[in-house]
Amino acid sequence: MEPELRLESSLWVGNKRYRAVLTGWHFNWTEVDKKNREKKTISVPVAEVVGVEEGRVDVLPQKSVEDTDKDFTVFYVKRCSSGSSYGLLWRLGRTQFSCPSRVLRDQWTKHLRTALKTHSPLRPHRLLVFINPFGGKKKGRQIYHSLVAPLFELAGISSHVIVTERANQARDHLLKKDLTGFDGVVCVGGDGMFSEILHGLIGRTQQEAGLCENDPAVTLQPCPLHIGIIPAGSTDCVCYATVGVIDPVTSALHIIIGDSQPLDVGSVHQASALVHYSVSLLGYGFYGDVLAESEKHRWMGPLRYDYSGTKVYLSNRSYAGIVQYLPADPVLSSPRDRTRCLSGSCPKSPLGLSPSAHLADGTGDLILVWDTHPLGFLKFLYRHTSTQDQKRKVYEDIEAMSAALDEERVYVETVSRNGSQQQLAERGTGGEVTNEQKTADLFLCGLCCSKAPAVSVWNCDGEILPFTEILCRIHGQLVRLYARGIEDGAAVDSCSEEID
Repeated sequence: MEPELRLESSLWVGNKRYRAVLTGWHFNWTEVDKKNREKKTISVPVAEVVGVEEGRVDVLPQKSVEDTDKDFTVFYVKRCSSGSSYGLLWRLGRTQFSCPSRVLRDQWTKHLRTALKTHSPLRPHRLLVFINPFGGKKKGRQIYHSLVAPLFELAGISSHVIVTERANQARDHLLKKDLTGFDGVVCVGGDGMFSEILHGLIGRTQQEAGLCENDPAVTLQPCPLHIGIIPAGSTDCVCYATVGVIDPVTSALHIIIGDSQPLDVGSVHQASALVHYSVSLLGYGFYGDVLAESEKHRWMGPLRYDYSGTKVYLSNRSYAGIVQYLPADPVLSSPRDRTRCLSGSCPKSPLGLSPSAHLADGTGDLILVWDTHPLGFLKFLYRHTSTQDQKRKVYEDIEAMSAALDEERVYVETVSRNGSQQQLAERGTGGEVTNEQKTADLFLCGLCCSKAPAVSVWNCDGEILPFTEILCRIHGQLVRLYARGIEDGAAVDSCSEEID
């Protein structure tokens, strides 16, 4: 066993003297006054040191280097409030230290870099980056080159960058090209670009393992490469749900330090064929209708979702159907277990449609809403737009809605990872859920509205699936993201200026 790295000396930051100490896991520096009394201490985990440079160096907004013999600069993760009750912004902290001699300067930089390699073995060294130049406000290239690339360079990460020119280019590249030597794949874009990366990596992994994706009975092989998301799309729900903020610098820093967040994936099948993978929402009825309506108004930009949601709500539709599922072990997971991964769904539903759903427990929450009163349904939708703690309020709403009706209209169930099946067909109701003519809306971590016949479509992570009967299986921890879940931001102050 190697001895723990330790270095201690006096260093200066500006005209103030500090007692600096490097242990194996932390780098601390404490201000000392003229009477040798200790004052404020700053402590940075070695795992969150981004880089160490000789001289007086700055990186953002542009790189500048003042090459001096006795100075070195440490860059590290600095947390600050995002302005909401959860989720933290990460910023690049920077402190420039002065040493009494060049020998001591070299000693500090060597020890810090050695500690970094020792205690951060999962950091990526080589990344494959796909940039969608058309997503969101069409600023993907600008975001990457101005905010992300300088951070990757500082951290010693080499990147192979591909700017996509057509839909599914990233997916096709991952399915066919040599990926040897890459530690992860990064998408600069929105949920659509993430979906391409997801399908490409899962497909490639199953090909190499000799497994058939079309067979819902097959247990898929987990992907060896991590996925990083730099948000730059019109919707960034997956990033929001796993990091807590939509911020390119925060996401880049999570990638740099090698955070790893497992994520369950649902495979959606129709007529013995795989049609899509889902990590967020699989919804029929209200959310399917909203998506279909919004596609008619893409010229409106993100506003189209508010417009379409209002229009669909006022139409007050519902659909007949059959649902079959395998329940999860209630000891392992329950939609009312009051525990949370601090993960949300999207900015329009900050704390999630099902607050106790987890990112990687191998289950999904199935929520059925029967034909209900429009005002009750509106209240239920409104709860999801709140940033308050919903793990109590949402389920109280569900139970209150159920109690207020002549028969139970809301049903919540956790679906087993060993296999979940949802079927919705025009031919009526019956079977596992109903045995008489009732109308029901169905979604997985989703929600539906009421009345009127006709057939809806499925909303699968923002993609339209234009058929009714499907089968879905949940695959536990199939992929890993460069993320760590959402950090609680309640005790963190607003951002202040970095220490120089």
